[in-house]
Amino acid sequence: MTKKIAIYGGSFNPPRVAHRLIVEMVAREFDEVIIIPCGPRPDKPTVNDIDPVHRATMVDMAFSGLPNVRVELFDLEMGTFTRTHNLDAMFRGGGEIWHIVGADLIKGGNEGRSFIQREWERGEEIWRELNFAVVYRQGIEMADRDLPPRSRVFYEAFTGSSSETREKVFRRESVEGLVDRKINDYILRHGLYRGARISGRSQLVLSEVRPKVLFDGRNPKAEEFVRVSGLRDSSHPNLITVIGGDGFMLHAIRSHWRERLPFFGINKGTHGFLMNDPESPAVRELLSGSLSVDLDQMPLLYVEITDAGGMTKRALAFNDVWVERGAGQTAWIELEIDGVRRIPLLVADGILAATPAGSTAYAKAMGALAVPVHAPVLTLVGSNVARPNWKATQITLDSTVTWRTLDPVKRPLNGFVDGADQGPVIEMKIRRSRIAAAELATPPDRAEKIMSSQFPG
Repeated sequence: MTKKIAIYGGSFNPPRVAHRLIVEMVAREFDEVIIIPCGPRPDKPTVNDIDPVHRATMVDMAFSGLPNVRVELFDLEMGTFTRTHNLDAMFRGGGEIWHIVGADLIKGGNEGRSFIQREWERGEEIWRELNFAVVYRQGIEMADRDLPPRSRVFYEAFTGSSSETREKVFRRESVEGLVDRKINDYILRHGLYRGARISGRSQLVLSEVRPKVLFDGRNPKAEEFVRVSGLRDSSHPNLITVIGGDGFMLHAIRSHWRERLPFFGINKGTHGFLMNDPESPAVRELLSGSLSVDLDQMPLLYVEITDAGGMTKRALAFNDVWVERGAGQTAWIELEIDGVRRIPLLVADGILAATPAGSTAYAKAMGALAVPVHAPVLTLVGSNVARPNWKATQITLDSTVTWRTLDPVKRPLNGFVDGADQGPVIEMKIRRSRIAAAELATPPDRAEKIMSSQFPG
């Protein structure tokens, strides 16, 4: 039996309760529903009003926990707007494809005047040949004769739109019932849709801490802390509590960032640049059942890797990305920043790019300066550079860095993403991810830890 797949594309800016109800309704009739938030759209400039990482986060929140429903974020990550006919072709190999659309888009279809027919790329062809799950909502006058030839009808009881929701937020009116509570909290915490500059720092206030507890099972101190503290997993967590060292926090973030919950670290490692001291007021408050802390939104890096066979793969990094020589000879590396060749020939053992969070790790050991977690910079540092006379620098976090080997046969490079070996690589392209970030309750003494680590004694 052919698998039936419903594709739900949209801006979801923000995703509303009605969007989730539509998906729940359609999912009962289909084998799978795929949610695809769009990237920049020529007909909807408002999708560019907030950073795409916020839209990605809210969409993940909105549709979490629904069986046979998945969210695809490729348009947001790549900054693209994949047209409906291309989405159909992309997923057609998986089964029979249907497209979820609102009834407002098919009004006038009997006379060839629907929005789909007039405005969509290849609209007439799409209208005739594709399958549509048409959602009627209150306030939209429709006639059955306007339906596309291949269509099914679903009825939604909700009114309103995302634009009306944004206007309410801007006017500081309540949007209770229009968006899920956790999305409302996220909007308020980050000041979205208010027309003001949005920083990466916000305040988290939890009257009831419901933790998801992660601890390093190879660390006896972490195991003992969990046993003595009585921390236990909640069935509906609102915080990921990580007990261990910075390395375990890195592992936790890489494994759990799509859950879109804040991370709170408790240090049972060495330096604990990302972790709170077990005796700190914040940890004592958490153990008492409530929490009020500052959060820093820390970006992950999006990495495109071209391997020795010319194939491209993609990865995400929270700390750092680097290459190192894969043979006995020094590497010959070309370095580009934002498409401009900055070092035509770097003769070195390797080169590394680090996020602010990663600047206290391998980058620091290679000689770079550690930076605050909220600093909007990317650290670049060379390893055993023979020439030119360059060691390290910080560039804007929105830069795109590309390095490639100039002699893959005699001077091969091996690539690494957060310490994970990528094997021989020809090229790596690195930029801030548009969809992946982790909100972390950074310890208030992190600046002092960084300062102390840079001086002997």
